[in-house]
Amino acid sequence: MQSVLRLLYPARCVSCGGVVADDFGLCGACWGETPFVTGAVCDICGVPLPGEAAEGERLKCDDCLTTARPWTRGRAALTYGENGRRLVLALKHGDRTDLVRPAAGWMHRALAPLMRPDLTLVPVPAHWTRLFTRRFNQAALLAQALGRRAGLEYLPDALIRPRLTPPQGNKTKAQRFADLQGAIRPHPRNGQRLRGKHVLLVDDVMASGATLAASAEACRQAGCRDVFTLVLARAAKDA
Repeated sequence: MQSVLRLLYPARCVSCGGVVADDFGLCGACWGETPFVTGAVCDICGVPLPGEAAEGERLKCDDCLTTARPWTRGRAALTYGENGRRLVLALKHGDRTDLVRPAAGWMHRALAPLMRPDLTLVPVPAHWTRLFTRRFNQAALLAQALGRRAGLEYLPDALIRPRLTPPQGNKTKAQRFADLQGAIRPHPRNGQRLRGKHVLLVDDVMASGATLAASAEACRQAGCRDVFTLVLARAAKDA
């Protein structure tokens, strides 16, 4: 029966729709066009860096050397360019929730250097108007799928976003941080569950880091023990 179904409904590449061997995968061409983060990376934000890192060495990019980050370490699965950008936009604005499953797998691999069994996954929250428009919070879907795959605790409602922030696309770095100041807070009731936790903040994209910073600060206000970050894609200067 499975063979018949496979003949009738062959597995398709999640990017281009071409036939592939397994469900929820990329074909060879799309895999080659997808900018997975490998090699030396910034230990704080996960952006790729030139050269190689010595074993145990924790590198920092220029941005993280000059901008204080309220989290300890971070990683990204992709850079936000080429097919990485297309996949993120398809998930975020194209209702492609089928991308959550492979994306969670890519993020799970990126998480390896930060992995610890007591991590608690917390998605960056969305304002209710964004939830009404999109019908889902892509960060929450990614965190939930990652939690199932990695066997980690998942707290979907530990943070809230009571204030709607304007689109950040054309803003300067300083404007983005100003817009996000105080825009994310611990949930009045559920935020207390973060006390003493090692929190892993999950989001789809990191650009300036303003949203992650606001979320990390809210986690620390709630009394968490430490904060780490993981994103599907990191915007890089050459991406």
